[in-house]
Amino acid sequence: MSKVSEKMDIEAVRHSCAHVLAQAVMDMFPEAKLGIGPTIENGFYYDFELPRTLIPEDLPILEKKMKQIVKQSQKFVGEEVKGEDAIHFLKEADQPYKVQLAEEFTKEGQTLTFYKNVMPRDEKTMFVDLCRGGHTEHTGQIGAFKLLKIAGAYWKGDEKNPMLQRIYGTAWHTREEMDEYLKQLAEAEKRDHRKLGKQLELFAFDEEVGPGLPLWLPKGSVMVEMLEDLAKRKESEYGYERVRSPHIAKEDLYLRSGHLPYYEDSMYPPMEMDNTKYYLKAMNCPHHHKIYGAIKKSYRDLPVRLAEYGTCYRFEDSGSLFGLMRVRSLCMNDAHIYCTEEQFSEEFGKVIELYLYYFELFGIEKYQMRLSKHSKEGLGKKYVDNEDLWVKTEGMVRDVLDRLKVPYVEVEDEAAFYGPKIDVQIWSAIGREFTLATNQLDFAVPERFDLTYTDVDGSEKTPICIHRAPLSTHERLVGFLIEHYAGAFPAWLAPVQARILPVSENFVDYAKEVAAELKKAGWRFELDDSGDTLGKKIRNAEMMKIPYMLVVGETEKNERSLAVRSYETKKQESMKLEDFVKWEVREAK
Repeated sequence: MSKVSEKMDIEAVRHSCAHVLAQAVMDMFPEAKLGIGPTIENGFYYDFELPRTLIPEDLPILEKKMKQIVKQSQKFVGEEVKGEDAIHFLKEADQPYKVQLAEEFTKEGQTLTFYKNVMPRDEKTMFVDLCRGGHTEHTGQIGAFKLLKIAGAYWKGDEKNPMLQRIYGTAWHTREEMDEYLKQLAEAEKRDHRKLGKQLELFAFDEEVGPGLPLWLPKGSVMVEMLEDLAKRKESEYGYERVRSPHIAKEDLYLRSGHLPYYEDSMYPPMEMDNTKYYLKAMNCPHHHKIYGAIKKSYRDLPVRLAEYGTCYRFEDSGSLFGLMRVRSLCMNDAHIYCTEEQFSEEFGKVIELYLYYFELFGIEKYQMRLSKHSKEGLGKKYVDNEDLWVKTEGMVRDVLDRLKVPYVEVEDEAAFYGPKIDVQIWSAIGREFTLATNQLDFAVPERFDLTYTDVDGSEKTPICIHRAPLSTHERLVGFLIEHYAGAFPAWLAPVQARILPVSENFVDYAKEVAAELKKAGWRFELDDSGDTLGKKIRNAEMMKIPYMLVVGETEKNERSLAVRSYETKKQESMKLEDFVKWEVREAK
């Protein structure tokens, strides 16, 4: 790698790599139709329409071609072209997807640019692409790269459009950086929540049910119930009251809240009944506003904290669906806090403290809050039109974060339409970043719903609303925890905490006595009374990542004990049955 490449912006390196990939594909398939080739986190991709389906064995061939292009140090040369000339050129080149892009850019008044790869000595053009730019000076400045996988992708993410073939790759300044990333990628592959979810029998998807609509299997349902029980107990400590709301509502509700038309594209199409449109619930907050307003409040009642594990439905683009991480049915750890401006700092701070408690419980050591703010340009369109109130409320949120000394960054133009918010970023045990949940200040919508409280002087005032979801949704949190723990959950959360393994059929009766004791203590267990060997029983239990394997044989039967084998430590120790039950109870608590 040249010294120059060390100075190159990594985005330029990755974008250049995508450009070189397209050149290599065109060399291998001259009739290929080019889609788009953007950079993404840690790499890049490019979409193609090809005369045949790619296979994994094609990737090394393309990599070899790319390395030849890199070695030639071909220059990236940009040129502005008039819209009509660009469209004509692309039609001549038989590149229909690029023609479509050029026509759209021309209508929007954008300047069109082509970048061509030129041989350094004879200035021969090797490849031309419609591209905004952002390249290295020449291909020789591209560092280490590798093509990773092939996937299908609808043109522009719309399932009504043709399916293209997408090639993913990664690119880095140095081989050492790439090797470290590939090592992390391999570990992430082992922890993939989709694979482990199937192996551990936690959840399933079914085409007849529909994409993005997970089915929780019995073991996965145990995890969901344990998380929900955890949230309910903690929220009870913090003074929350539980409520329930329906899964559908009239269009009028979402028009009043402002979610229509802002979020209409993310909502399921309406159902028409009795000349009235009904929408599947995409968010709980309008329902909670109605619950707050159902009973008149005074300043003595505030703060009011309404909590619900409410199921919502969002019509996410099919191309963005990803296991449990991006779904269309989601059960949210939702709550809304209605308080006075004077109470805001304490209430918002308590929500942050709840996040920190959960981080410690799950062993999340790295996290960051993103303070998402408005933009002046979006006032009246994307955001409520009140600049002074935006500045004031963003300052209120910032003051809480500073007081609690939590790590945060500020991001422009990412707020909710009704107020500033905090997006919570967390990192798993292997360093993968996830967006967990959000915490929002709402200074606009309570007024739209005529929500009030009677103040000490008898006047009617509008409360501030805090939207919060510390445990995110069941779907996203379970997906994260599967990868964070690699499926080896702590005993309190594990769907099956112990599996009883009799050495032979001679000890099944004692194994059933053990089962009876565990059942009385309230533990989740299984009894493997199959005819398999003990070695196979242990392997089967380890495949399911069960925290404790309880081996029972002659000695254990005579001494009313257990040979307790830990999945985490792989160590085995002898314990009295009654001691294990008590110890397990203490550990889980």
